[in-house]
Amino acid sequence: MSSHLHFDESDLLRCRFALSPLWETQSAVRVLARPWQQGYHLPWLRRIREEAAGLPLEPLWLLMPDGGHCPDFFSLPPMGPLASFEEEIAAVRAVGPELARQDIEASLRDRPWARASAAGQALLADPARSLRALADLLELAWRVLIEPHWPRLRALLEADVTYHSRRLAAVGFERLLGELSPQLTWSESTLTINDTKSRHSRVLGGQGLVLMPSVFVWPATVGGFQDPWQPAVIYPVRGIGGLWTEPGASTPEALARLVGRARADVLCALDEPAGTSALAHRLGLAPSSVSEHLSVLRAAGLLTSRRYGHQVLYERTPLGIALAVPE
Repeated sequence: MSSHLHFDESDLLRCRFALSPLWETQSAVRVLARPWQQGYHLPWLRRIREEAAGLPLEPLWLLMPDGGHCPDFFSLPPMGPLASFEEEIAAVRAVGPELARQDIEASLRDRPWARASAAGQALLADPARSLRALADLLELAWRVLIEPHWPRLRALLEADVTYHSRRLAAVGFERLLGELSPQLTWSESTLTINDTKSRHSRVLGGQGLVLMPSVFVWPATVGGFQDPWQPAVIYPVRGIGGLWTEPGASTPEALARLVGRARADVLCALDEPAGTSALAHRLGLAPSSVSEHLSVLRAAGLLTSRRYGHQVLYERTPLGIALAVPE
């Protein structure tokens, strides 16, 4: 099956990239219930095992059918490129009860046994209360599953947006879509998401499209959000294979002897562009120390930097890449 998004000229002018900590939260909750999606996240699963075991996630899982509708209000499309979790969860809490009821019912419709269950009936009986309870669960999941690791996740997501923004400028929208995911094809002003588990068609009608990289959606690509929400395509982030790599694991010893262990670790940690805070969190160093190392490496011609939003992202130059290659 496949989904189809129909564009006109105004939609092409309103396409944008965004990151969503709320999307990563609900997607991580889904991964916990699906062992076949856990392969790339085993280090994360080991770190959160004890805390996750005590989370009462069953009401969220009840509304996450495999191949069916997941409530859109679980992860509303972010209004800006770098929305905070607090901003996103506030938008969830502001959803109207009737809209929440329709969304819950659409999800339960794909699982008749869930709709007939006491838990399913309770969710439908009082949608305002259900919305509050589900938002509270999402916030709890964020605190336990994602927030401690968000600097690492955000660095990878921001690096993806930086890379694909350049590719958009270099190759155009049609070719970019194929690079985001092999599931995406473009023909006659229609974006098709192939190999989906449901069939969906939507005329964008001037709303444009949000393109969102995701860590926990990997390896799938999904189309999200019915009216009245802005449509989105969520695609697998680049570089997921090194996401959970421990600091210094691939630092060449010769490089460490040449420039010092900490500075070499900073250089080798930049497989993808990242900011000072994300590197400090990943490497377990003080931000001031990382900032000093970055300045020296940039002055030596091993790094370049560019501003993204409110932060500066650093990446290796060709010389920096050559030095960081493991022995």
